Amino acid sequence: MAKILVTGGAGYLGSVLVPCLIDAGNHVTVVDNFMFRQSPLNQLCAKGNFDVVRGDVRDEGLMAHLVKEVDIVIPLAALVGAPLCNADRIGAESINRDAVLLLTRLLSNSQRIVMPITNSGYGIGQPGKLCDETTPLKPISLYGRTKVEAEEAVLTRGNAISLRLATVFGMAPRMRLDLLVNDFVHRAVNDRALMLFEAHFKRNFIHIRDVANAFLHAIDHFDVMRDKPYNVGLSDANLSKLELCQRIQQHLPGFVFVEAPIGEDPDKRDYIVSNERLEATGFRPRWSLDAGIAELIKGYRMLSGSSHANI
Repeated sequence: MAKILVTGGAGYLGSVLVPCLIDAGNHVTVVDNFMFRQSPLNQLCAKGNFDVVRGDVRDEGLMAHLVKEVDIVIPLAALVGAPLCNADRIGAESINRDAVLLLTRLLSNSQRIVMPITNSGYGIGQPGKLCDETTPLKPISLYGRTKVEAEEAVLTRGNAISLRLATVFGMAPRMRLDLLVNDFVHRAVNDRALMLFEAHFKRNFIHIRDVANAFLHAIDHFDVMRDKPYNVGLSDANLSKLELCQRIQQHLPGFVFVEAPIGEDPDKRDYIVSNERLEATGFRPRWSLDAGIAELIKGYRMLSGSSHANI
């Protein structure tokens, strides 16, 4: 059993990952500021191997206390997504990057870090060429830049693994509607129509439960995977926005989408990704894109309102 500290553990990813870590027999402490005023970890309070702290990951005194006895730190705390980072640029740099730099100073050499960043750090790729972990990182947003800088610090410090996540989708106790698949399925269910800007832009996708499984895999295979970054995505889901809509339409035949003749998408990411390095360690995703779309359709029969978006 490992003692694990998860920062931002009440967020979209944490609300799925933390129960998995606990079920695997680990003792997990979550520190979170609960900025979205949701309580997705309520069901864990009866667990003896779970603890939670309301606090700010930029508080050096608090973090120095929390890291004393842990074996592994998983820094999930972040302002996630370009719009949220642009709305709070100081918060983006101080949480996404500086709070991780603080951890690298506070942790001993024997303590491990398994951290996520976004594969949006690849920015705009070359047409038809897969981005792998040797591809130069050229983030085009403040969000991407702060995460890339945090990854560099963690891997330079050593005794760490970085997971470069594809665009995540799927239901979670702390739900997000602003992620691309989640957003498009929500619009297909509720509006039954969508206007696409720059529909040819491509990216890679991964189900949130497979992201949680990737963290468990990294912990179990730490010695083999140590001190490297790994792309985490579905190798059969390097899709354009148009192709994604066509997949959704197979589940919801009444869904109509139209390519806009003019206008731009503020998110300029456009790349395809190779996940071979992670797959070579034995990791295999369990959730297909189609299974995730079916899951989201059921979930959106229950959700209403805009309180589940990051911005």
